[in-house]
Amino acid sequence: MLILNRTKIIATVGPACLKRSILKKMVTNGTNAFRVNMSHGSQEDKKEIIQQLKRLEMPNGERPCIIADLAGPKIRVRKVVPGFETKKGETVLISSSGQANKNTIVVSKGIKFSRVKKGASIKINDGRIQLKVDQRGSQTLLQCITTIGGKIETGKGVNFPGITLKLPALTAQDRKDLKLAIAEEVDWIALSFVRSAKDKVDIDRVLKRAKVNIPIIAKIEKWEALQDLEAIINQFDAVMVARGDLGVETPPEQVPLAQKKIIKQANKMGKPVIIATQMLESMVNEPVPTRAEVSDIANAIFDGADALMVTGETAIGIYPIEVVRVLKKVILETEHTIDFDTVRQPIGRQSTADAISHATCQVAQDLSADCIVTMTHSGSTALMISRYRPNGRVVALTPVERTCRQLAMVWGISPFRIKEYKRTEDIPAIVEQKLLAKKVIRIGRKYIITGGVPVGVPGTTNYLSIQTV
Repeated sequence: MLILNRTKIIATVGPACLKRSILKKMVTNGTNAFRVNMSHGSQEDKKEIIQQLKRLEMPNGERPCIIADLAGPKIRVRKVVPGFETKKGETVLISSSGQANKNTIVVSKGIKFSRVKKGASIKINDGRIQLKVDQRGSQTLLQCITTIGGKIETGKGVNFPGITLKLPALTAQDRKDLKLAIAEEVDWIALSFVRSAKDKVDIDRVLKRAKVNIPIIAKIEKWEALQDLEAIINQFDAVMVARGDLGVETPPEQVPLAQKKIIKQANKMGKPVIIATQMLESMVNEPVPTRAEVSDIANAIFDGADALMVTGETAIGIYPIEVVRVLKKVILETEHTIDFDTVRQPIGRQSTADAISHATCQVAQDLSADCIVTMTHSGSTALMISRYRPNGRVVALTPVERTCRQLAMVWGISPFRIKEYKRTEDIPAIVEQKLLAKKVIRIGRKYIITGGVPVGVPGTTNYLSIQTV
């Protein structure tokens, strides 16, 4: 029987892995979902990448789960003279409207500095270059003193930690990319630089107009997001701990604590949580990871992450297939040491669905059942079972193609598509046939079924059935 990783692997697609042969090997070696970074390339480039992924086949017979990651309102260096370099103690001007020269760095258009005060910190290129505001010349101009110098290039990120700037949740580029993502039927959308729960309003409005229902991942990478964390997790469908910008927006020593807090809160609320950035950074150029990276991966699993996401490691790195292999090895080795039945969470909202889901996991443990089968249309039943982290395998059976793909990035779930069914009495025969066909279970073994009655009504998890093949 195939050994499955409960913690899922999300790989970013880029020039290093765009060949079909490489993508197929990444799937074979354990990739559960693919991220398309909408920050790079033309609309045609992005469309071609998504269509290439749609031509792949996963082990369950479906095409891969595809996550479209919107660029978001990131402030970047827009213009700078070639070879621009600043040294400690030098004066530098930051402008959002002027022209670049030997003293001036031009950043993204439309940024107002009215809330930026003297002494505020500005970090460029992930904090490698740091400035301190000396005075505000106007709403679009800041005079700064360099505290950590270096070369500055066009396109590098600019962060204003501790300062709230008036920025839209969706940029004009995001709206174009969102339209493309909807047209290409991606499975999840990641919204970058989320600052509050209200940031979901604009994207919901676009999806409603398009008459589609795509779940949204909130990327936690701004200091403001940590102030509104519970509301964000409650409002969005999943969260991602984007440690790169988060480590610039907040002191780096606070990132591990923030990661633990976000995972704990997401687990408590039954929302999938992804850990991203620098999981295996050294493997961009090296064939083996550092010991620190392996420990980092293991700790994210111990903390309760649903999925681990690699970015540059597979997008531009030399060893994309090896990266996936390392991730899977570490995941399996770490999960082998965890008795999930001892870490089960208390019942969530005290609803019937939560109680049934919790009871299903307990019964599966008591009877040593081989697997739990969730019958689901929207995916909510499978998500609730996953929340309680059962020791046995969780199989999600759904007649909805997109639900099947969406569940591929959720902890512990093996999703399979089945034909539409009308009656509850048909369920045991449908389940047994699928479990045997996929070699999930052997003759004579017990399994648990949970789902909702009446059939096809989302959010009605209300029954539990014990079966023997």
